[in-house]
Formats: sequence, structure tokens, C-alpha cells
Amino acid sequence: MSDEGPSGWGAPLHEAVLDATAVGAGTRLLDLGCGTGLLARAAAGRGAAVTGVDLDDGAVEQAAAAVPEGTFLVRHAQDPPPGPFDVVAAVQLLMHVADPVAVLHRAGRVGAVVAATVWGRDSECDLRVLQEALAPRRPQRPAAVSEPARLRAMAERAGLVVERLDEVVVPFDYADEDELLRPLLATPVARAAVQRSGADAVRDSVLEAVESFGTGDGGYRLENLFRVLVARPRVSGG
Repeated sequence: MSDEGPSGWGAPLHEAVLDATAVGAGTRLLDLGCGTGLLARAAAGRGAAVTGVDLDDGAVEQAAAAVPEGTFLVRHAQDPPPGPFDVVAAVQLLMHVADPVAVLHRAGRVGAVVAATVWGRDSECDLRVLQEALAPRRPQRPAAVSEPARLRAMAERAGLVVERLDEVVVPFDYADEDELLRPLLATPVARAAVQRSGADAVRDSVLEAVESFGTGDGGYRLENLFRVLVARPRVSGG
């Protein structure tokens, strides 16, 4: 499932991660796959000392501008700075890396607490209706990190002890049809659908799919579940 959504959708998820890991003044936080620094900015706003890494040099540059008091590096999540860090966060990262277990393992080597977030199952996310409208015959996905048992097992293989696995429902609010359609139609799956069926047919299909999610004022609200895992490195001999 794509991480594309309306502007600001990630704020409730970021706050859930920071709350679950008790980030506050003086917390040393490493943000793996920091992107443009939205989680880092929220953590720094709580007084945390923030370091972020990402492979996208443009995103790292934006993060450094957004959080000038932080430290940002172009670096792979499997090769984090040595720390030590109080909290290592991997927000919406695991589904985008080749070896999520390795990322969690390395996070546990440099951090006292590891937090990771993933999408819920398709059935737990209203956003699925957009995907179904664009690709109704898409193949069934294999078991993913969205499955709680699989996510726990990955953390355990990485040498972590899971302390909690929370569920957070995040609303995706769109002010009107244009705000919903514009970013959606720019995605590769939407462009492919337009090539198959034409722009008008795709637009009509999407709007029909979201009709029941209308807010009565021309906008739409789609609620999506995310999982927030919090774990600690396994103590040797424990």
C-alpha cells in the first residue's frame, strides 16, 4: 500500500510513536528513513536530540532545513550511526527495504528502544477502495509485515523483545474531489489504469468507490489502521 496521502496525514502516527516511546527533553532519537524530517521535527519539538538518515539526498537536505538543530546523513538504514540512541524509529520503512529483519537488528544494536510502524491489513484500511477502483483484478499480495504475528516474528528474529504492538487509526481527510484525485492520478497504478480505460472512466470509478466516505461538505474521510511496534534488544542470556 502506498504511503501517499493528504498533507499532514502522518502527524497522528508520529505522535503515537513519540508517545509510545516516551520521547521528551533530552531523548536521543535516531530516525531511520527520515524522509523530509516530519517525525524528526515533531521529536525536536519535544526537546529530543534528533539524528536522521535516508538514502534520498534531496529528502535529507529538506530534513536538515526543517530541523536545523538536528543531524541528518545520507546513509542506509542498515548502516546506522553508532549512537548510542535512546530511541530508534523506523516509521513506514520496513515495507520498503529488502531485509527488514536486518534493519531491526541493526536498530537494536544502536538503540535502547526500537519503534517501527506498518500499515494494517488491506481489510483494515479504507484506502483499499482506491486501490480496488484502480486495479480491481490485482494479484493477491503475499503475507506482509502488516500481519501482527509476522511483524512480531521479524522483531524476534532481529534479536528484539516486543513490549507492545499498538493499533492507531489515522484519518485521511480530503477537502474535495480534486484534493483526493490529483495525487492519486499521479501514481503509477493510476497512470496504468488511465491507459487501459481512459481518464474519465478512472475518475468516475474512484469517485463511485469513495461515495460512502463523503463528509457531507464535499470532502472525504478514509480511516486507515497502522501498527506501532515497540521493542527492546534482548539481553544476552535472557
